[in-house]
Amino acid sequence: MNCPNCGAPMRVKSDMVSFRCEYCLSVYIPEMSDDGVRELDEQADEQCPLCNLQLVQAVLAKTPILYCKKCGGMLVSMGALEDLIAELRESEGKPSGAKPSVYDPDELRRIIHCPHCHRRMEAHLYAGPGNVVIDSCEECAMIWLDRGEARRIASAADHRQPQEPSFSEDFDAPPDQSWIGVGQRAAGSFAVDTLVDGVVDSFFK
Repeated sequence: MNCPNCGAPMRVKSDMVSFRCEYCLSVYIPEMSDDGVRELDEQADEQCPLCNLQLVQAVLAKTPILYCKKCGGMLVSMGALEDLIAELRESEGKPSGAKPSVYDPDELRRIIHCPHCHRRMEAHLYAGPGNVVIDSCEECAMIWLDRGEARRIASAADHRQPQEPSFSEDFDAPPDQSWIGVGQRAAGSFAVDTLVDGVVDSFFK
């Protein structure tokens, strides 16, 4: 973006929030929208998959995103999503204890296309808390979030209970490892049996 004072190019500072003019050294901080987004006034090549309007470069909680001025949706890389949620939680405090709202099943049937490669995006539940349906493009490693979904994820408490590892009495594969291939289960069972036999033999030598 260009400096509002002298028109010279500005560079984003390390805080990812403010800009410094390379000529007059003035600092500019873009205004924050209601959903915490700071627009950088630079248009991207991609278009909003919902509004078909040009996306703009923006920043949310120090994370670069592509943002739709009309619907408030945003395109963020898969690698940056976890950091974005962590930054939102850090800036806004601990998640609330209230259970998240129920998601709309119709969102799982929505068809939108990746703003980058134009392939159909996959609609699915976010793997963390919040009951949020997100749209992802595995080809481009990008995620589309509707307005407010990032904050819903960040503010929701994770009510999932961690699974304690357990083994059956015959040392077979644990129930929660049913995804392991048959050959792997057989090899695992043989390794456990060998270990047990070795321990038993050591007691009777």
